[in-house]
Amino acid sequence: MLVPTFDQLAELRDKETLKVDILAGITVALILVPQSMAYAQLAGLPAYYGLYASFLPPMIAAIFGSSRQLATGPVAVVSLMTAASLEPLAASGSEGFLMYATLLAILIGLFQVSLGVLRLGVLVDFLSHPVVLGFTSAGAIIIGTSQISKLFGVTAERADHHYETVYNVIQAALTDTHWPTVFIALLSIGIMVGIRRWKPTWPAVLIAVVFTTLISKATDFAKRNGAIVGEIPEGLPGIAIPQLSFDIFLDLITAAIIISLIGFMEAISIAKAMAAKTRQHLDANQELFGQGLSNIASGLFSGYPVSGSFSRSAVNINAGARTGFSSIVTAAVVGITLLFLTPLLYHLPQATLATIIIIAVVGLVKIEPIKHAWKVEKHDGIVAVITFVLTLYMAPHLDKGILAGVFLSMALFIYRTMRPRFAMVSRHPDGTFRDLSVFPELETCKNIIIIRFYMSLYYANAGYFETKVLQVFAEHRDAKYIIIDAEGINMVDSTGEMVLTQLRERLEAAGVIVLIARMKRQFMQSMRKAGAITTTEDERFFSRLTFALEYAWDQMECDQCDNSKGCPLRISVARKQYDAREGTPALPTPVDKIRTLVTEE
Repeated sequence: MLVPTFDQLAELRDKETLKVDILAGITVALILVPQSMAYAQLAGLPAYYGLYASFLPPMIAAIFGSSRQLATGPVAVVSLMTAASLEPLAASGSEGFLMYATLLAILIGLFQVSLGVLRLGVLVDFLSHPVVLGFTSAGAIIIGTSQISKLFGVTAERADHHYETVYNVIQAALTDTHWPTVFIALLSIGIMVGIRRWKPTWPAVLIAVVFTTLISKATDFAKRNGAIVGEIPEGLPGIAIPQLSFDIFLDLITAAIIISLIGFMEAISIAKAMAAKTRQHLDANQELFGQGLSNIASGLFSGYPVSGSFSRSAVNINAGARTGFSSIVTAAVVGITLLFLTPLLYHLPQATLATIIIIAVVGLVKIEPIKHAWKVEKHDGIVAVITFVLTLYMAPHLDKGILAGVFLSMALFIYRTMRPRFAMVSRHPDGTFRDLSVFPELETCKNIIIIRFYMSLYYANAGYFETKVLQVFAEHRDAKYIIIDAEGINMVDSTGEMVLTQLRERLEAAGVIVLIARMKRQFMQSMRKAGAITTTEDERFFSRLTFALEYAWDQMECDQCDNSKGCPLRISVARKQYDAREGTPALPTPVDKIRTLVTEE
C-alpha cells in the first residue's frame, strides 16, 4: 500500500491508543529538539538546521513507512558522514555548504525512493554485519573526538586526517582551555549520567539543556567568551529548491548512495527489532519509500539527511507508542518550538550540545560483537577490524573506509567459496552416509564412489570441483560409477553447468558413469535450460541417493556389488561389518528401525 498509515486511523478512535501516542510523541520531541541541534552542528551546519530536519521528516516517514514506532530525524552517523562528504566541497557553515547539504538530502531521498519502488531493498545486504560493526564503532570514536574542541572551548587548525586534527585540538587544550566551558561540559555530563542512573524515566537531555541554559544566561556565559547557540530564525522553514548541476551531481552521488544505504540499514535494523517485539508487519521496501520521501522533504525545506534513530525509537516504543501518530505529534511539537520557543534556546551552550553527542554515541563503540564475529568466522572478524582501522585512519573520508570493508568482505566470501568442502562418503552402520575424512574406518566400494560438494557450483569454484573429481577418478581405477550427492549444490551457473557436462562426457568416455542424486529444483532447472538433460538422460538423475545406488547395483556385474548383498554401501553389510569388530559399542538404533529412516545424511 502506498500509504500504510491509513490502516492505523481506525485504531486512533480508541482513546487509550490516542492518549499513549500523544504522550509518546511529546516524550520523543523533548529528546529530539536538543539532540537534533547537536547533530546539526556535528554535520557542520547551524543548530537550527537540525530543527528543520526534525519537522517534516518524522511525519512523512510515519505516513509512508511501514514501521509504527520508528522515530526518524537527524542521527549521529549520518550527520558525521554528511560533514565528511561536504567538507572537501565547501567550508562548514558557508552558503555553499548549506546548499550542498540540502541537495545531498534530496539525492539520498531520490535514491531510496527508487530502490523502494523497484523493490531493491536487498542491496542493503551488501553491507555485511562485520562491515557495519567496524564502521559504526570507528564512526562513534570519530564523532566523540570531534567534539573535544567544544568541551574545552578551543579552536585548532583542521588537518587532512581526523587523528591529526584531534592532536591539534589536544595541543590547543593544553594551553588555551576555557574553564567555564569545561565546567558547563562536566555539569551537563553529570546531569545526564546521574539522571539516567537514578531517575531513568526523566528526560535527562532536556533537563541538562534547561539547567545549563539558565546558568549560561545568569552568568553571561557568552560575554565570558563562551560559545552559545545564538540567534535562531523564528518560524517554519519555507520550501526552497536548490539548483543542481551535473558537476555537483557527480560530486555528491557517491556520498548519497553510501549514506542512503548506511542510513537505511540503521533504520531497518531498529524497525525489525520493534516489529519482532510488537508482532507487526514490516515491509522493507515500503520503509525505503518512506525514508526516501522524508529525506526529500528535509532537503526541500532546508534540512539535511535523516534516518531512523535507535535511541529515540527505543524511547518511542517504551513510552507506549502504538501507531505512527506518535511521530506526527513529535513533528507538531518541533513545529511549535520553531514558531514560538526558539528565543529560549539563544543562551544554550555549545558545550552542552557536544556532551549530548558524546553521551549518545558512547554505546555505539562495540568491541564484544567484533570478538564474537571473529570466533564465529575469522574472516568476518578480519573484515570488522580492517574496516574499523581504515575508517579511523581515512577520516574524514569515511566513504573510503566503508567501501574498502565492502570490497574486502565480498573478496573473502568469494575466496571461501572457491575451495568449499569436498568429501568422499560411505555407508555408516546407522544407515547414513558419512565423510571418510571424519570416519576413515568405514568400508568403501571399489566400483561405486560417492562424493559430495558443499557449495553452489559457479565460476569461482567450478575448476576446483573438476580437479577434485578427476583426482578421485585417478585414485580409484576400478570405479565404474561416480555418484555426485548434489544436496549441497543450491544453484549452478553457466560455467558450472559447462564443467559438469564436460566432466560427465570425459568420464563416460573412460568407462565411468556419472550419476547425480538429491538435486535441488534450481539445479535441475539450470541443467534443463542449458540442454544438459534430455529425455534419454533423465535416468542418470535420482531424487534419493539410495535410488542411484540401486541403479548402479542393477547395471553392474560384480561379485561385491551384485545381489549377494556384499557391497559395503548396503545398510545390512555396514551393520554386519560393524558388529564383527571386537569391542565395538552397540548402536543406539536397532537395524529394523534404521531401515525406515531416510538413509541420506
